Amino acid sequence: MAKKKSEAVASKFAKPTEKDFAVILEPRITEKSMDLMQNQNKITVKVLPTANKTEIKLAVERIFQVKVDDVKVSNVRAKSTTRGTRYQGSISGYKKAVVTIAEGEAIDLFKE
Repeated sequence: MAKKKSEAVASKFAKPTEKDFAVILEPRITEKSMDLMQNQNKITVKVLPTANKTEIKLAVERIFQVKVDDVKVSNVRAKSTTRGTRYQGSISGYKKAVVTIAEGEAIDLFKE
């Protein structure tokens, strides 16, 4: 019996684990990240502060079932802010990753 094409594609990647979902916290949706997604086939995600490039690459490949070409990681600094003129506060920092997806593949972050 020959395997169907969809079965062959699905078996190419391992199943995602709990750790994969813990590494990738949420997508970062901004004008710049949407432009990168449409024009350069890159996604921007907020990741666990202790995650490294290899863990991020494997997590994206397993969760979204796509091939990853490159991962760029940066730490976004915390910012101080004021609410009105009286109240001081801060916006917490986080770690983000810009992941380049292989040519010919795509990720749909806005499934209906």
